[in-house]
Amino acid sequence: MNIWSKLVTALRGGVNEAGEAIVDSQALRILEQEIRDASVELQQSKDSLASIMARQKVSEEKCNQLREKVAEHESYALKALEQDNESLAAEVAQKIAEIENRLANESASCESYASSASDLRQAIQKADDDLAQLKHEVDTVKATESVQKAQAAVSAKHSGTNAKLLTAAESLERIKEKQALKSAQMKVAAELARDTSGDGLEAKLKDAGITPAGNSAQSVLARLKNKQQ
Repeated sequence: MNIWSKLVTALRGGVNEAGEAIVDSQALRILEQEIRDASVELQQSKDSLASIMARQKVSEEKCNQLREKVAEHESYALKALEQDNESLAAEVAQKIAEIENRLANESASCESYASSASDLRQAIQKADDDLAQLKHEVDTVKATESVQKAQAAVSAKHSGTNAKLLTAAESLERIKEKQALKSAQMKVAAELARDTSGDGLEAKLKDAGITPAGNSAQSVLARLKNKQQ
């Protein structure tokens, strides 16, 4: 495979991946539209079923009417035979044959309507069940997606909070370091001030016990006892 063929293949792969990404990102929207389209088609099928069932009912009524006419004309033929009017009976018999032929055709139509209605009813029931199941799955997917989005938001917020806390802790440490440095600077400045004024030397002499540290409660009490004696 030469470089141009490889390049074309790579481009085609990239286009396919981009297309799949777009389809995946719009998957729920596409699926919901397909469900709406299927619902419209299913309603049209139900309308067709209602029309077929109405035709079947009309056909059944025609069949009943034709059977009544057959029975009616058979009674006419029998009466004509009772009267030995065979020609009239034959004429009535011809009429009966015509009615029975019409009844046979109408019965066939009625059975066809009934068969079509039964098949369509079963198909509609299955489509209804499939559509209900699909809607249930879509609702589940949408609920799951909402939960996952909420979890992602909480996770992102938690991560952001941790980052903020870490930043705040680092700032606090810097503040403490600055305060410690400032305190040390103030102590050094005080010591330098005492050394300059001579206070520092006197403090050192007192600490060493070379100079008196001043009156204390014990020294005052000792002095008072000496006076009492």
